[in-house]
Amino acid sequence: MSNQTNSFQSPLSNEMVKNIDQLNLPIIKKHHVRLLAHCLEIFKEIGNDEKSLLEEDEPLKKWCEKQSQKFNDKKFNQLFYEQMSAAAQTLDFFSKSIEKNIKELDLDDLITLVEQKREN
Repeated sequence: MSNQTNSFQSPLSNEMVKNIDQLNLPIIKKHHVRLLAHCLEIFKEIGNDEKSLLEEDEPLKKWCEKQSQKFNDKKFNQLFYEQMSAAAQTLDFFSKSIEKNIKELDLDDLITLVEQKREN
C-alpha cells in the first residue's frame, strides 16, 4: 500500500482509543466501537446541525469524494460512500431510538449499540 495512508490523522483522540481498548469486549466488538466512533466524529465535523445525515447526504458525498481523491482508485469513492452511509443509518436509527441527536452520542452510547447487536 502506498505511503498516502500513513499520513492519515484519526479524528479519535488517543484517550478515546485507549478507553475503547480497555473495554471488556471481544476484540471484534472493540473494533466495531472504534469504527462507529471514528464515523461519528466525521459526521459531527461534516454534518448539518439541523438535519439528519439521512435527510441531507450531499455533505457526506462531497467529503467521501474529497477523501477518495487521496487514493488513485475510482471504485473506492462509491464503496467508501456506501460504507459511511450505512454507518450514518445505523447511528441515526440508534440515536432516534434513544431519543438523542446523533451528534450527542458518546462512547457509552456506542458501547450500548454494539452490545445490543451482540445480543441479537
